[in-house]
Amino acid sequence: MQTSTFDTQARTVALNAISAYKQYISPIKGFSCPHRLLHGDESCSEYVKRMFTEQSLVSAVQSSVQRFRDCTAASHALKAAQTTAGFRCIIIPCCLPI
Repeated sequence: MQTSTFDTQARTVALNAISAYKQYISPIKGFSCPHRLLHGDESCSEYVKRMFTEQSLVSAVQSSVQRFRDCTAASHALKAAQTTAGFRCIIIPCCLPI
């Protein structure tokens, strides 16, 4: 399967954005998204990065949107249970409604 120039460029932009997020934003917020805190698996940034390397562009975007929805639900569950002392969700875009 041959990839288009757009596909390649879109993947590059997405992966660079994830790298910048992980380098500059993630350390400020504590390295863990609500999904990871609740379920103990990979963070949303790691998941999305993996999707963009393993799936088609359209599938990766769809999987990412669903993951952000799941992360939002995890954030609500953590807040409701108050299981993490001092937890404040400042994640972009995990806690934004999608």
